[in-house]
Amino acid sequence: MLLAEDDRAIRHALQRALSLEGYQVIAVADGVEALAQAHKSPPDVLLLDVMMPGIDGLQVCRVLRAEGDRTPILMLTALVETADRIAGLDAGADDYVVKPFDVEEVFARLRALLRRTSPDNGQPAGQPKEQPQAPDRQIEAAGLRMDVQARRAWRGERELELTRTEFELLELLVRNAGIVLDHSTIYDRIWGYDFGPGSKNLAVYVGYLRRKLDEPTAPALIHTVRGVGYVLRED
Repeated sequence: MLLAEDDRAIRHALQRALSLEGYQVIAVADGVEALAQAHKSPPDVLLLDVMMPGIDGLQVCRVLRAEGDRTPILMLTALVETADRIAGLDAGADDYVVKPFDVEEVFARLRALLRRTSPDNGQPAGQPKEQPQAPDRQIEAAGLRMDVQARRAWRGERELELTRTEFELLELLVRNAGIVLDHSTIYDRIWGYDFGPGSKNLAVYVGYLRRKLDEPTAPALIHTVRGVGYVLRED
């Protein structure tokens, strides 16, 4: 794992906690070092602070994604506005944790990222096993078409540019089209952990996915069922 955090106290505390959890951690203090280290020895996962001097976490993320690097990235951010979080997702991050954070939440999100990306069960102890893939490669619902193995998706003839988490969320909704999925079910299936009723994580991802799906003259596809969750259907 590569950890980039300019705050010395946070960096050292996280490095120690992650090491005790079973991760092999390389810790650096800025974005320049992070890019250099990522190029030198590609990590299994990156933990990036957003606000760093010089090259910040968002720029590191953009550079790696532009190079075709699909290593899972978890962002650490003190920015609480939805627009700020969306900026991180747009840069190519897979998930984020808002400061101040509980280290157990960091562990949970890292486990979820690695569970979704590891080809085997070689994660640190305590990580949930990867769920088996459904056998069907092509799935369709409500005018959406997905190639699960190729990780490509279309609305009509328009191909959608989706992050890993967005793709998995859309796949879950398509496979359960017409069924209302509650928040706990979605958190468990996508993140492997229910972050509780106070978390805005799911709402942010649904909002961002809607931005990519919605078209001015076409019906909305993802609907909110207040107090319950979300459903994919074509009204």
